Amino acid sequence: MSKQLLVDYNIFRVSPQMIAESQENNNGKVIVVGCLQRANAPNQNERIYPRAILEREASKYKSTFIKENRALGELDHPESSVVNLANVSHNIRDIWWKGDDLMGKVEILSTPAGNILKTLLDQGITVGISSRGMGSVKESANSSTVEVQDDFELVCWDFVSNPSTQGAFMSPMNENINKSINKYAKVNNIISEMLCEMTGTCGIPKKKSPCGCGGNCGKC
Repeated sequence: MSKQLLVDYNIFRVSPQMIAESQENNNGKVIVVGCLQRANAPNQNERIYPRAILEREASKYKSTFIKENRALGELDHPESSVVNLANVSHNIRDIWWKGDDLMGKVEILSTPAGNILKTLLDQGITVGISSRGMGSVKESANSSTVEVQDDFELVCWDFVSNPSTQGAFMSPMNENINKSINKYAKVNNIISEMLCEMTGTCGIPKKKSPCGCGGNCGKC
């Protein structure tokens, strides 16, 4: 089977109170804790990550990227297997297991994308945490789900607006899934609009666009 980009989401709810307490206790830094991913359970994409595979990749990620202080991720939906430094919003400081939930300690950086993320969280907006990796999947026997195969390689975790892992909340949520999907779609539009204020369609900051158009003239 050929590898493909696998992107899966998980709810990551942070309260404004958590933001304020983090800044007070961490010299102004915003550090939050939540569930990054869940093993052995189908997400909203009907995709299952076996515990052994996720454990292996989490261990590799911790011993390299986290240890070397470069466990970076982006804001908004990624479509690449490479982390774009111009859109980095956070750095994962630590990961650990709690049952089948892979937990994470995440520092929100003072980058343009990080400041947008902090503003959203500070306003009580619920966002998702998205795993990004390369690998293949195989249909499960007698099931509508697919299982991630042994060739899976974890790239990073990103903050996005659309969750896919069900039931992994940092606090109770009373909205039904249809209302949630509509809500996240609106949040995604907000993120995209805010990013467009900082960058052109080519991803170049407006003030650095060759003709000053912000990348909207089709030539930048």
